[in-house]
Amino acid sequence: MSRPKRVVIMGAGGRDFHVFNMVYRDNPEYQVVAFTATQIPGIEWRRYPPSLAGPRYPDGIPIVPESKLPELVKEHGVDEVVLAYSDLTYDEVGHLLSMALSTGATFKIIGPRDTMITSYKPVIAVTAVKTGAGKSTVSRALVREIKSRGLEPVVIRHPMSYGDLEARKLIVIRSEEDVEKYPLTIEEREEFEPYLGMDVTVMAGVDYGIVVREAEKRGDILVWDGGNNDWPFIRPDLWIVVADALRPGLEASTFPGEINVRMAEVAIITKASEAGPENVKKVRENLLRLNPKLDIAVADIEVTVDKPEMIQGKRVVVVEDSPTVTHGGAPYAAGYVAAKKYGAEIVDPKPYAVGIIKEMYETYRHMGPVVPSTGYTSEQLRHLEETLNRVPADVVVIASPARIEKMIKLNKPYVRVSYELKVLEGPTPKDLVDRLLERHPVPKA
Repeated sequence: MSRPKRVVIMGAGGRDFHVFNMVYRDNPEYQVVAFTATQIPGIEWRRYPPSLAGPRYPDGIPIVPESKLPELVKEHGVDEVVLAYSDLTYDEVGHLLSMALSTGATFKIIGPRDTMITSYKPVIAVTAVKTGAGKSTVSRALVREIKSRGLEPVVIRHPMSYGDLEARKLIVIRSEEDVEKYPLTIEEREEFEPYLGMDVTVMAGVDYGIVVREAEKRGDILVWDGGNNDWPFIRPDLWIVVADALRPGLEASTFPGEINVRMAEVAIITKASEAGPENVKKVRENLLRLNPKLDIAVADIEVTVDKPEMIQGKRVVVVEDSPTVTHGGAPYAAGYVAAKKYGAEIVDPKPYAVGIIKEMYETYRHMGPVVPSTGYTSEQLRHLEETLNRVPADVVVIASPARIEKMIKLNKPYVRVSYELKVLEGPTPKDLVDRLLERHPVPKA
């Protein structure tokens, strides 16, 4: 009998584990010898634990830096390298493909059919062409609409598998107390905390078979609030893709963003007024060229500050959602927009950056005069705190959805930024929920 094919899964602490669980965990024809990790600082040099890896992996599976891939292939005689992460340009995918193939191994991507879980509950999925387009803003609008019908939505978030993986096997958040139960990073809090005031259950984890089955017990409708520009882990009854009018061209130049465009039924072009009609037109044309059947909405993301009088005419340092301005590729996000809207003077934080924040600027040179909310570890939180406290500003503008002011000690006052969806033309959240329920009626209790 021939030996199992040896596999390395390239990931970033999310889809990689899902692909393993769905395709490889119980498959005797394959042996996964390692995961590689990138994008997120500090997630390598761990193990996927035996409790999650299953009986075929009594020692678990090592997680190593992506740069070690050629050594892994040589050392273990790896047959196949599987790409399982998102937010990549086609140029980046090409380099990864070449790195893998140059080792002699076969390069693979496991597709949607083999990785989407089927639920018996109605599923609406919100995806994007790139991080920072406004997926969660759209998802929250849909959740409000569902709740207005007297129905119970459950939000399922894309995984953020940092830290202790066993402790994150299943995460259920409904209250502030629930947030404190888990050792969550800023990045995880950014995904959960915006829902806290909405009286809705938010779930995530490492094993999405367990997550989906548990979500089905708790809600009438499942809302997939996607991560990066990944496609859904759950087979949707209504698939939405969000496109950023400020960044035309990403619709046809990102992986797997273009897959979402081609497979979605509805596209929502966000930030329309800020981007202007010419950019909206370009994005619309790109979307329809890839998927002529798309039903397109055009929308704004309205940005507000809780205490605008505190920043008008003041020097401010802006904190943005980290994934958006790092691997998401955006130079700035809602915090910068809010500061400009209310007449603040934005201080460039780069000369004052320390530690991981300084490293982020060196790695992501597109980033504008904003601070990424990077805080995956206690050390990184200290770097974030020191950077913000060193900047000679009057006020901190916090556009991270996470309550980072509770996690670090600031030496200056702060304001918080919020953002909500406003549809200008095309199908509204009400229209979309109507469409979902026409296909998949939910009996009222």
